[in-house]
Amino acid sequence: MKAVITVIGKDKTGIIFGVTSVLAENDVNIMDINQTIMQEFFTMIMLVDLKGMKGGFEELKKKLEKKAEELKVTIRIQHEDIFNCMHEV
Repeated sequence: MKAVITVIGKDKTGIIFGVTSVLAENDVNIMDINQTIMQEFFTMIMLVDLKGMKGGFEELKKKLEKKAEELKVTIRIQHEDIFNCMHEV
């Protein structure tokens, strides 16, 4: 099972570390990652593998939401199949 995670917010030190540390603590493997700075805004998208994940999807989502509040960014996680359905033409 895979998921797509997006992160958007004002650029500052520690965003990548904050998000990836939550994933590492929950045994979520990052398969692909792309990040950029657009003017003063940080944007990142990741494809992650949830196969070995500790706990459930909703638990991970809540942990990422908590981290988003701490970092003052927006973090969204979607199952890959839902993401693909939403973006089909």
